[in-house]
Amino acid sequence: MREADPALRESRCLRAMFPNALSPIEPSHDLLAGRFIATPGVDKVLYEWDARQHNIPAVGFLPLTPGSGASAGYYCHETVLRKKMDDLQPDAATRRELESVIDYWKTNGLPEICRREYPEAMQKALPYDSIAGKEAANPAHPLVRMTGPMYDNGKLVRLGLPGLRDAVAEAAAKHSDNPALFEGMVEVLDLVADVCRFYAKQAREFAADPDKWQQAETMKELAQVLENIAYKPPASFHEATQLVFLYGVVSGAYSWGRLDDALGGWLSHDLDKGVLTEDTALDLLCSFWTVMNDNGAPYDNRVIIGGRGRRDEASADRFARLAIEATRRTRLPLPQLSLRFHKDQNPALYELALTAIGEGCTFPILYNDDVNVPSVAHAMKVPTVDAEQYVPYGCGEYVLYRKSFGTPSGIFNHTKVLECLIRNGEERLTNRICGPQLGQLQDYRSFDDLFAAYEKALDYWIALMAEQQKLEYEIVGRECRYLLWSILYDDCLEQGKAMFGGGLAHLGGTLESYGQINAADSLLAIKKAVFDEQWCTAEALIQALDQNFEGSEALREKLLSVPKYGNNDPEADAMAVRIHEATCLKTRAQAARVGLDSYLIVIINNQANTVLGGHTLASADGRLAFDSLANANNAAPGMDRSGLTANLLSLTKLRPDIHAGAVQNLKLSPEWFGRQIEKLKALFTVYFEKGAQLMVTVVNAGDLERAMAEPENYPNLMVRVGGFSARFVELPPAVQREVLRRTLNG
Repeated sequence: MREADPALRESRCLRAMFPNALSPIEPSHDLLAGRFIATPGVDKVLYEWDARQHNIPAVGFLPLTPGSGASAGYYCHETVLRKKMDDLQPDAATRRELESVIDYWKTNGLPEICRREYPEAMQKALPYDSIAGKEAANPAHPLVRMTGPMYDNGKLVRLGLPGLRDAVAEAAAKHSDNPALFEGMVEVLDLVADVCRFYAKQAREFAADPDKWQQAETMKELAQVLENIAYKPPASFHEATQLVFLYGVVSGAYSWGRLDDALGGWLSHDLDKGVLTEDTALDLLCSFWTVMNDNGAPYDNRVIIGGRGRRDEASADRFARLAIEATRRTRLPLPQLSLRFHKDQNPALYELALTAIGEGCTFPILYNDDVNVPSVAHAMKVPTVDAEQYVPYGCGEYVLYRKSFGTPSGIFNHTKVLECLIRNGEERLTNRICGPQLGQLQDYRSFDDLFAAYEKALDYWIALMAEQQKLEYEIVGRECRYLLWSILYDDCLEQGKAMFGGGLAHLGGTLESYGQINAADSLLAIKKAVFDEQWCTAEALIQALDQNFEGSEALREKLLSVPKYGNNDPEADAMAVRIHEATCLKTRAQAARVGLDSYLIVIINNQANTVLGGHTLASADGRLAFDSLANANNAAPGMDRSGLTANLLSLTKLRPDIHAGAVQNLKLSPEWFGRQIEKLKALFTVYFEKGAQLMVTVVNAGDLERAMAEPENYPNLMVRVGGFSARFVELPPAVQREVLRRTLNG
């Protein structure tokens, strides 16, 4: 198949995978079909995700394999393939053939192809494509992945599979120069229809055995829903919801976009006609949430509700209210329900969101359109009408619904950049030169000279990562077509091109930034200690950092006493602003240079602040070696000591109109949502005059400590890690400790 046209290679690979890769309906509680995972009701922990627990083939094509977050289409799970070999004990000839498959993918996976085509300087500077193991000590890392598609589910449910086939045929008639593309599109649409029929047959078999399954009538209804959408456009809320889910599963999207806009009209119609009640609609959404959660991909699965630019706000609001209630009832890490709101919107949604958050849900995440819409318009250089369609995905990156793509395919660590800079480019954990060699810390005559050198180091890494992302897009566009996604992006059919072959209206890129707050606090500490007040020499500081402050405890205490970001301190916050604006503006300027429509920083967090911190030496802010870095835009752990108001004021000082998303995490005690609820609402009102987003975790003092000691007693304690939520007891110990150390505002 390697020599086949990419569109046909992709469609036939998907045909070989589906429906075999799918798991059976669970007739005891599923109201929708589309499982990947074989064991229902079990949340697969992100860090322990194992393809062996899924039915996904060891080799195949999925733009994003659940839980991995690092696939760009074709993949090979070597460990899974070897496990299958061990289980099946094939004959020698078959084993040799399977070994040849493994050998092939070691050099022909998309990450390997990309790395092979890096220019020499890029290969030297970016030798790794993951952040596992010692490679995390590199200041920057490419991540070859295509994640965060936000295609038009509204178009999907309006046209259905037959209507999409007609749209493909119409495009094919206009663009006769690319017949294989449209042939592949028709094949994958037929595949989705076949998957519907596969599940319809299964549901009918369950319905035929009422002695075994008490839900026989439910299975009979589901069979009819699946049969209908295989042949014609949806005619009910149930049918529309099922089509959205199955299309997403087969396409490997795991991002659902503005579902209230796509499905709200169907919900309103069926409620008004008496076709279903709110209770039955809620049961359906709860099943959607549950199967989605069981399928994995915890960084993804965003469902967006609310906000400007919806076609039918009243109907969308009816869906949004049920979505919040489904989140309250299921109490699951997924979906990542996200509420966009603005001053003119129905305030009931915002009130319902606060109620859910106060009860211990970490959802909805709050996004302020009054700040975000103009910010997105400025950052991406798009009209307001397009900016109104911004949607967060993944851990909080922004793209434009139906129009743009902006996978985060690079990571860089500010604190590691500074660590190497003040040692003349030396990375001491791996004994490599990382980045420009501009001198030792003692060589700089002034802090301004040091900061200028820091900016040069930022220029180096940001330019490199922008070039890497553009090259990645070119290679992916050559190798893949992403047929099911391309069909539902606004301009692909109209232009007769796949999304990475010139079909997208807006091809953007994003760069994940970590450790910037630690770098800001460290630079302020260096400024005071070495340059302004001179209570420490450069040589003594480097020695203390290299020795993790052993024998220099008094120096560490003095560094810790330097003002820190997160306390509304003018000096500390000014340094954070200086780094924020330098980084964001330098990144934004790369788009025109490398040929992207936008290239922007995303200041998000998953567990990478802990992983990267685990490979970063002690820093001048007083942080010990290998400790976690600050979580996204938030203060370093435990450093926001002046109360919630001061912390929120610091957050508002970082411009939101020069990046593609940032994470603001708060850990609040339940008292804020009881006796102090009006005070909290007033604080949020002031914050949202300038603030773009908030993610809130509500826990009692001591709960997290007790959960670490007695995990069996706290199975459902939910926390916001950063760009995703998880049950606290399922997190790795290092991540648990990082969450624990965050300030609890009581």
